[in-house]
Amino acid sequence: MSAYIVVLAGFGVVVLLTAWLPMVLKELPLSLPIFCVGLGALIFAFPQIPGVMPHPNEELALVERLSEFVVIISLMGAGLKIDRPFGWKRWRLTWRLLGISMPLTIVALAWLGQVMMGLSLAAALLLAAALAPTDPVLASDIQVGPPGDSEEDEVRFTLTSEAGLNDGLAFPFILLAVAFAHEVSATSVMEWFAYAVVWKIAAGIGMGYVIGRALGWLTFHLPNRAKLSRTGAGFVAVGITCVAYGLTEMVRGYGFLAVFVAALALRATEPEHEYHSKLHDFAEELERLLMMVLLVLLGGAMTGGNLFATLTWQAAGFGLLALFVVRPLAGWIGLIGTDPPPGERAAISFFGIRGLGSIYYLAYALNHAKFDNANLLWSTAGFIILVSIVLHGITVTPAMRHLDHRRKLAARAAH
Repeated sequence: MSAYIVVLAGFGVVVLLTAWLPMVLKELPLSLPIFCVGLGALIFAFPQIPGVMPHPNEELALVERLSEFVVIISLMGAGLKIDRPFGWKRWRLTWRLLGISMPLTIVALAWLGQVMMGLSLAAALLLAAALAPTDPVLASDIQVGPPGDSEEDEVRFTLTSEAGLNDGLAFPFILLAVAFAHEVSATSVMEWFAYAVVWKIAAGIGMGYVIGRALGWLTFHLPNRAKLSRTGAGFVAVGITCVAYGLTEMVRGYGFLAVFVAALALRATEPEHEYHSKLHDFAEELERLLMMVLLVLLGGAMTGGNLFATLTWQAAGFGLLALFVVRPLAGWIGLIGTDPPPGERAAISFFGIRGLGSIYYLAYALNHAKFDNANLLWSTAGFIILVSIVLHGITVTPAMRHLDHRRKLAARAAH
């Protein structure tokens, strides 16, 4: 039997399941990512399946590009769905998570990686930076609703905006790990700060804003017959995503950051226009399909590619501490003194889902420098992503339902 035919049939099944499963799983404490990883693990556990599922470290370029594409599509969808205008006070919880919680998470995980797993400084920093961001792809179940939807409470908004911005802001630490893999010195740190922090962040934000506003003008403000919005085509979202990402990467800015900022700028151009919903819906459907494919492959790598072959008890302990202690504690510290009730602050701190963004960062760094214990890094990250998918997938629906119920009761009591 041809491997191509099997893959073609399997892809067809994944497409059908992408459309059907969300309706079935909507009210269950079971998420689509859990199903996808389980399906991939089951399929590739049988040696009779034609073809061999490789370890991610054997196909770094392919893993990097596939995960990169699904992340940028996810970032476009996340930016388009945010109704709240951009601002310092309105986004105060997001800035707390980015400016306090994420650096604390990176420092704590890098230290634990050295102490518990015996990693070098470069490898520990890489693992910490790859695991620090909340994933924009797998966090979709706790994000705000479509454009114009009423579901934009503080928990959903904060986690959506954090997932949109922290992928770009974690990249400087990935590049610092790459620099440390070559040389640890004061010179390398200064060069890193000037290039990876100052220039690349400024270029990402600037390019994203300019491209988003320019494409917003083309979409909504040209003479009536020439407006892009008149096409009614949702796939324009993919074009906007690729233009923002590609042009920003050409000037050595952070493309991830640019895509999310471009989506916010585009949305702000004509915030009430119904075309935003079409753009968002197409991006969301494409994101869900790509996510399913990659998670099936991730599940396959766990069984058919021996992803966990190098996983140690120390690495597993590191992973559990990352999910149950480091992120929740760092998130709680970052939100000290803010307005949300304790239950909402706990939810924001706890639901820092790890996923495909972490896979991209590992693949990128390992493709650009040589790190010690590369397979151990993959095993540890894979374990954390698996536990995060199961843990957060099971708890997110009842937790958000409980918070919504408490919020409604509080609103009634106030009236």
